Amino acid sequence: MGGAAPNGLPGWVTLLRAPNPGPMTLDGTNTWVLRAPGETRGIVIDPGPLDEGHLSRIAGHGPFQAILITHGHHDHVEGAARLSEMLGGTPVLAADPVHAIPAEPMISDGRLAVDGLDVEVLATPGHTADSVSFVVNGEAVFTGDTILGRGTTVVAHPDGDLGRYLSSLRRLSSYEKFLMLPGHGPARDDVALIAREYLSHREERLAQVTAAMRADAETPEQVVDLVYPDIDPAVRFAAVWSAAAQLDYLNHKNRESGTLAGGLDRL
Repeated sequence: MGGAAPNGLPGWVTLLRAPNPGPMTLDGTNTWVLRAPGETRGIVIDPGPLDEGHLSRIAGHGPFQAILITHGHHDHVEGAARLSEMLGGTPVLAADPVHAIPAEPMISDGRLAVDGLDVEVLATPGHTADSVSFVVNGEAVFTGDTILGRGTTVVAHPDGDLGRYLSSLRRLSSYEKFLMLPGHGPARDDVALIAREYLSHREERLAQVTAAMRADAETPEQVVDLVYPDIDPAVRFAAVWSAAAQLDYLNHKNRESGTLAGGLDRL
């Protein structure tokens, strides 16, 4: 639909990256502007932080029918209310009504009526409880932080849930050859391939955490000491979050199966 732009993106997609690079945000938050050929109004996915310069750049690509949110982390949603105001009240659609304007939840696993664009909303919880992905025009999946353009995603317990996250990865693994447009990092050619790589990585990590538990690691901090011995101190807190989610997942599976390794044979 509209061909490819010079940067390799579909012609109906524009990337505006927020100026918030860091260990957790990579090069910055990806704000995606979508507009079908010949249409006056477009949509925005993840306006990013409350940065007036960035929000002004987004507004310059208006008008918009809606502002869509993949999940409620501040680096994706903090600027949404201000952008809506700048645009004269453009609605903000989010799974969590706390971030929506008006305050009504976006319906997951449904479709949105958008000018010239076919937008399917997929519930992909796990990174956060409210995470969704958007499948657009049957060719691209906007994954938010469920899958990143490089590196791996933090599942931050307790809002993040590893069991639900694994289910979301399995769901995305069915979208063969769909372009992946993430919340951070570069676009990738095949969301299904990356989802399967993520699943494989999680299986390996869970095996390591199981071994750490057998070595008497009981707390997230103890797991990090054994499983992530060379972790950068600047992001150790994120590893602790992930370890808490891994322990919660494995302990839950252990209670169901009665064995320490019970979580692994069900992945």
